[in-house]
Amino acid sequence: MTSTRIALVLGGGGARAAYQVGVLRAIGELLGDRSRNPFQILCGTSAGAVNVATLACYAHNFREAVEALDDVWRNMHASQIYRADPIGIGIAVVRWLGAFLLGWVLKRSPRSLLDNQPLRRLLQQKLHFRNIERSLANGMLYAVSITASGYASGDGISFFQAHPEVRSWRRTQRSGCRTQLSVEHLMASSAIPFVFPAVHLNREYFGDGSMRQLAPISPAIHLGAEKILVIGVGKVNELSQRQSSRSYPTLAQIAGHALSSIFLDSLAVDVERMERINRTLSRFPEELRTRTDLALRPIESLIISPSQSLDQLAARHAGSLPWAVRLLLRGLGAMNRRGGALTSYLLFERSYTGALIDLGYRDTMARNEDVRRFLEA
Repeated sequence: MTSTRIALVLGGGGARAAYQVGVLRAIGELLGDRSRNPFQILCGTSAGAVNVATLACYAHNFREAVEALDDVWRNMHASQIYRADPIGIGIAVVRWLGAFLLGWVLKRSPRSLLDNQPLRRLLQQKLHFRNIERSLANGMLYAVSITASGYASGDGISFFQAHPEVRSWRRTQRSGCRTQLSVEHLMASSAIPFVFPAVHLNREYFGDGSMRQLAPISPAIHLGAEKILVIGVGKVNELSQRQSSRSYPTLAQIAGHALSSIFLDSLAVDVERMERINRTLSRFPEELRTRTDLALRPIESLIISPSQSLDQLAARHAGSLPWAVRLLLRGLGAMNRRGGALTSYLLFERSYTGALIDLGYRDTMARNEDVRRFLEA
């Protein structure tokens, strides 16, 4: 096994994060008989943070970690993530209508569109965070981070557990804070704005870590990564390939566009920035970089992202949602092709998540030589 520190970066995307599981499953097969986690540094945001936490809790056995992820995502139901029953959806609708009609009297607005307490119970049942410290102590892990966004400060905070030599950091609108990771950090990182409620950590409320995340790859670099594997959850140039329309956008289209901006755009920009820095550094001799004590260093990266539009894939599987959720989304205009973006983030149903896992597996196997070379397998 190489001594090079390889980082895995998993971004947000709601139900789209099932794609990451397919990629990891393929990597597990490409590694052959090795069971040890090939990624010494794990960085996750939003739903990607849930996948990262699972890998960290099972760092002693990568195959077992992937099997655990595959089992959960392939048998996923919306009711495991948020209240999808008629009563739960009805309560949410009544609260929002009450806020619009009587908010001036009640002086209290609803906290979110959906109740995600089922997700909290699922995470508490499946994850044992004490294993992270154990894996750090025996060298199976070097660092783990989960990023959330503070509503009061506006900063993206990467909460991390790591080797003692790793130091906290502070940059413009982003920082790293050493702590003991827990389910609360996952709930905060995956709290999609408006959809799921914010979570109070330390001195402020936090929401989805993808919000205002200017540099998604940055935590991995601060934690000491020398090589970074990034698994995206959006097809490259997916937005630009959509057909034009003369119809006024539905609420679902607008919401889906906003969520795509939160989850997808910053990662693409950060990858482009890293590649540009690498090209610039390649023009400087290594001895010159050493002599001038240049803070920047070249980072080798590999990006794996969907080969198909996940919006269109979600539109084909939207009918698998519980009828109460379908009714709610239909009112927003999300139950058609134009509303597929919003649906793709909330479609926590096994027909869709299973299709995403299979797509991630096929996309990775199609690049098996690149993956082997990157992991030095």
